[in-house]
Amino acid sequence: MFPTIRPRRLRRTASLRRLVREAHVEPSDFILPLFFSEALDEARPVATMPGVSQLPVRAAAEQAKLARDLGLGGVILFGLPKVKDAHGEAACDPNGPVPRAVAAMKDAAPELCVITDTCVDEYTDHGHCGILKKDSRGEMVVDNDATLDVLARSALVQAKAGADVVAPSDMMDGRVGAIRTALDQNGLEDIAILSYAVKYASSFYGPVRDAADCAPKFGDRSGYQMDPANAREALRELELDEREGADMVMVKPALPYLDIVAKVREKTNLPVGAYNVSGEYAMIKAAAQAGMLDEKRATLEALLSIRRAGADFILTYHAIDAARWLGA
Repeated sequence: MFPTIRPRRLRRTASLRRLVREAHVEPSDFILPLFFSEALDEARPVATMPGVSQLPVRAAAEQAKLARDLGLGGVILFGLPKVKDAHGEAACDPNGPVPRAVAAMKDAAPELCVITDTCVDEYTDHGHCGILKKDSRGEMVVDNDATLDVLARSALVQAKAGADVVAPSDMMDGRVGAIRTALDQNGLEDIAILSYAVKYASSFYGPVRDAADCAPKFGDRSGYQMDPANAREALRELELDEREGADMVMVKPALPYLDIVAKVREKTNLPVGAYNVSGEYAMIKAAAQAGMLDEKRATLEALLSIRRAGADFILTYHAIDAARWLGA
């Protein structure tokens, strides 16, 4: 005991702290989200997410080279079509913004891991993550089973364009199995599935709905995304997606759910990702702009906490800044 045992001995110098450090972050841990619009010729900044823009598809090659040169783990693509409808059919268009951006990126940087968000909220005129129907009370709700077809078809289009990984984010029951079956039946058995296995109905998604133009026109998504109060349910969702063939799983959001990241990490041997979402990003940006904290230190600390909780990789809008800071 004290004075013989002194934990501070290993904190005394920077070299000692590096030697005994338990968790690390590096650029290859980060996945950069990107928003491609087929209606734009120039980048359009997102007011609620400083440093983030909606991009024209012609910017895809440049973004791929930037991500590669920074040593990022990969990118994940979201699409903004010119025309939306009730069924999100634009998500299945092989000439849509995401398939075109994927092809351009793989041509510019073949070694870059390109992931595609597989959902229809960006493509539906109502902003929900599936096809709608009236329930027994006459209220409009998402039809889970009818949505599986459009999700599977959109995943096929993305995979055929060159995506390395498709990432269903809709939280429909059975969608991983439906996508896995469609990929395998079309000779795309090597394409991996990153499932948004544990996705909560969170208030921290607000800013990204500006970036992806996907705010629901009525109601909210609590009927299919998870209740923030539930932890055991997360492990059930994880188990089901593993059974259906997910190759990787994700927890979203990250910072308010680090306990869930840790529980998922303990439960599975699959790679685990966490999505450092737009609201988490915007809070640090706003506080830094107001002079309330050091943006670099706060960002790297937040990202380190996600890795410490057990995430193998992090989807984050901080990816470019963090990679530059770590490489400095």
